[in-house]
Parts: sequence; C-alpha cells; structure tokens
Amino acid sequence: MKLAAARIPALLRDPSGIDAALIYGEDAGLVRERADALAHAVLGPTPDPFRLAELGDDAPKRLAEEATARALTGGRRVVRVRSVTPAIAEPLARVLAGPIEALIVLEAGSLDRRSKLRSWAEAAPRVAPIPCYPDEGATLATTIREGLATENVTAGPDVIAFLAAQLGADRGITRQEIAKLALMAGDGGTLTLAEAQAAFGAASGASIDAALSAALSGDVPAADQALDAAMADGANPVMVVRAAMRVLQRLEAAAGMVASGSTPEQAAEALHVFFRERPGFVRALRLWPPARVAQALADAASAERLCKTTGAADAAIARQMVLTFARRAAASVRRG
Repeated sequence: MKLAAARIPALLRDPSGIDAALIYGEDAGLVRERADALAHAVLGPTPDPFRLAELGDDAPKRLAEEATARALTGGRRVVRVRSVTPAIAEPLARVLAGPIEALIVLEAGSLDRRSKLRSWAEAAPRVAPIPCYPDEGATLATTIREGLATENVTAGPDVIAFLAAQLGADRGITRQEIAKLALMAGDGGTLTLAEAQAAFGAASGASIDAALSAALSGDVPAADQALDAAMADGANPVMVVRAAMRVLQRLEAAAGMVASGSTPEQAAEALHVFFRERPGFVRALRLWPPARVAQALADAASAERLCKTTGAADAAIARQMVLTFARRAAASVRRG
C-alpha cells in the first residue's frame, strides 16, 4: 500500500489495519525506533515474551509458523525480522495470502525504487512500506530541539545549529548524544555552545578523527601519533572514547546496510560520511564485521566507565582502547 508520510505517526500508534510493515532506509536508528514503536503499539511497554518472536537468518523458514501461531496468553502477536534480505519475499507473500495471527515487522537497510521487496510492499494492500531517511535541515533541528525539551533542557539557536552539523546520520545516535548533553546541562538547565563544543571536541576533533581512522584501518603507529596530537590539542580521554563510540555506531549502521544489499561505498554515502573520510570508513567497514563492531562497542563502553572512575588512569585507558582497536584491525589486514 502507498503510505503518505503524514500518516506514518498514526500508523505507528495503531497498526490494527495492516498485517505487515516494511521499515527501511539509510537511518538505521530510525528504522529501529519505528519498529520498536509498532511492537509497543501491539504488545504494550512491557511485552509478553509469548507474543513476540524475533527472527534472523532463519526467517524464511520460520516465518509461516510464527506468523500463524496463537499466543498462549491471548492477544495479537508480533513477528519481528531484522536485516531482511530478498529471500523473505516469497515466504512472506505466501503467509500474507492467508489469515495470520500476528503483525509482521520487517527491518531493512536502504532499498531503492528498483527493489523487488519495496515494490511488492507498495503494491500489497495490507503491507505498509515505511521509509526512514536521515534527519536534515529543519527536521533535524526540530528533532534536536524536541529531544532536549523532553529532557527538560533548553538551547539557543547557535547551539542547535552546531549540533545539527554534528548529528543526523542516525536517529539512534542523535538521541544518545542528546541524552548525554542533557546530563551535562542538568535538569531544567540551558545547554551552552561551549558545552556542546566540548562534548564533541570541536577544537581537537580532527586529531581524534585521524587517530580513530588510523586505528580502525590497522595503522598502529599513525593511530598512536594522531592520538598524541589530539591530547596536545586539548582532547580529554572521555572525548576520545565517546568519539570512538560514535564511529563504531556508524560502522554498525553501515554494516546493517551492507547486510541488506548495499555496497560499503553506498552505505558511507547514505550515512553522509564526509567525502574525504569515506576511503578510510569503507576500508574500516571491510575490516570490522558486525560481531567485531559489537565487541568494540562493549569495550568502548567499559573504557568510558573506567575513565570516570575516581583515580583511574583515564589517559592510559583511552590510549589502550585505541591501540587495541588498531592491533585488531592490523591482524585482520594480515589475515586478509
């Protein structure tokens, strides 16, 4: 079914009129957010595990069984399929040809107009195709402003403009950063431009980016040297760790797009990676499969906690994290 953008919010609140939704697009965070919204609309804020089935690579084989099963506790079920591939199209069409007991939520990366799955969803009467494009321009500014307001924090136009230049490629990352900034400003506070710039390391950002690009590409000496430059420029260890988390979250989003059929170059373009940074980003994407990115994110989160521990050698912790990433990437280069 064709779905006007203005109808999407209402559908996310009440999906009773559809049997399935295909949620796709460059913004992996927004894809997840909208899939969560549909699941919560059916299951409520605390889902009954007997009414929720999450499928992965086995989705084509298990879809019919899960979509037609009845919940032991009653009520409509949700079958959620992550990182869908074209292989789901045929079993999905068979399932939807008959009565089903669930809402099927399909999550995909970027699908162009030639995509058979997207074309099928647009033609099917009870399937809602929901595109998710990165926030930009006035929409991005509104997302940032509303996100801060939800946290009971205000910010001036100059701060919103600065944040809009840093965020937007992924709704999930944008919300995470807004939450961190809100903690910095405090409940009922006003976020200043200086605080926002400090959070994103505007003065030393180039050196941090260079260190992380080198690390994720496997160049240990260059990563070490660039990290020295970042520290000399005024970067603090927490800034380094948070920058690493943002890059890794971007890699995670790009990996999901590649799994859905995009090339690494297309994923980098869809995520609005700056053109000078794209070669390094694409190289890193080929060296960091999803499982390795997930482990690196966990390591970065652990490093951030340690950096904030009283008396911890935070500079050494941040350096060890960056160089560990560099050595892992270098080992992958040697194996490849």
